[in-house]
Amino acid sequence: MNPTPAKQSNSRSLADLAPDEVKSTVDGYTAIYDAGLESRKERYQSLVNHYYDLVTDFFEFGWGQSFHFAPRQRGESFKASLLKHEQFLADRLSLKPGMQVLDVGCGVGGPMGALARYSGASFVGINNNAYQIKRAKLHTRDVASLCRFICGDYMQIPEGDDQYDAAFAIESTAHAPDKTAAFREIFRVLRPGACFAGYEWCLTDEYDPENAKHLRIKNDIMVGGGLPDIAVTSKICTALRTAGFELLEACDRAPESDPEMPWYRALQGRDLSMGSIPRTPVGRALTNLVLRVGEKLRLVPEGAREVSTLLNAGADALVEGGKSGIFTPMFFFLARKPRRSED
Repeated sequence: MNPTPAKQSNSRSLADLAPDEVKSTVDGYTAIYDAGLESRKERYQSLVNHYYDLVTDFFEFGWGQSFHFAPRQRGESFKASLLKHEQFLADRLSLKPGMQVLDVGCGVGGPMGALARYSGASFVGINNNAYQIKRAKLHTRDVASLCRFICGDYMQIPEGDDQYDAAFAIESTAHAPDKTAAFREIFRVLRPGACFAGYEWCLTDEYDPENAKHLRIKNDIMVGGGLPDIAVTSKICTALRTAGFELLEACDRAPESDPEMPWYRALQGRDLSMGSIPRTPVGRALTNLVLRVGEKLRLVPEGAREVSTLLNAGADALVEGGKSGIFTPMFFFLARKPRRSED
């Protein structure tokens, strides 16, 4: 299941794709979804690579370098909340200079760079999308001595056993086709006594699989987020224990937000700043309009607006999922690889 180097090197930005490639990439992505759950799990690497080839530039435009959500307090800026959410993991893992830390699904390197500056630890980021790794190297150039990257699959980490002092995953293992297998591989590369912390996209106990609205919200989140499925919170805990970890902490951090500052506020258009406009419903609609005109004038490739529409539907579903309480993007866990009896 590990992607070949040639396949990884083909990952490119939306701007780098030829006009006919954008439409074919969109069609390939939607075809995987239409084929059903088992197809999504079997073809998860193609699913995720298609997804990030299409959306990375959109995300950096609207979200910055850290593609995740965070609990937020009154008077706290969106970017400040993201940084605090990242530093929470560093503090729970007690990161410090000299430690070797694995960033599982490192994205474009925003959190890695922030935590390298914050903790002084050394990081290795693994990501199966070559274009995102290219962006990550750019974003971490000021701490390049502390950051290394692997273009590969975190389901099959190309590292030996017992290599890392800590590991973290920020909303990245949501893409895993098999949570237990993903966690078992992370367990393998950690040293005995080392900890793994992360945030997972999850369905909560409020989710009702018999409720048509809930099913529609779940599906739109999956399509908009490039996910094969979404697990309930209890399944994450079970998967960690089955993988061999001792589960030290597990909780949904979404309720920690101020009631007036929910984690999905950034998608609602309630923040008034120039930087927030691309994330708002109005900003997303304006982007769609510009892309529609651009496609007609052949200024942007055909399929670009379809990507924007897909992301808009996903954003609306995230808001619905958050407001209804059936979904959280920040189920926090802290788990430890047991020490060997002789240690």
